[in-house]
Amino acid sequence: MAAKKTIKIKQIGSPIRRPKDQRKILIGLGLNKMHKVVELQDTPEVRGAIKKVPHMVEIVEG
Repeated sequence: MAAKKTIKIKQIGSPIRRPKDQRKILIGLGLNKMHKVVELQDTPEVRGAIKKVPHMVEIVEG
């Protein structure tokens, strides 16, 4: 079986004074504190969530 691709995402922006839907997207990605890094499966759903909040997250290489 092939290994599933993963993607590391780091929160670089604060959800303070952001719309409620953007805060919910961060929570859905598993991010709730600044500079936290999570590793998720690289799916179209995760990529779409990242595209909704590109100013608050970055993809970490490695």
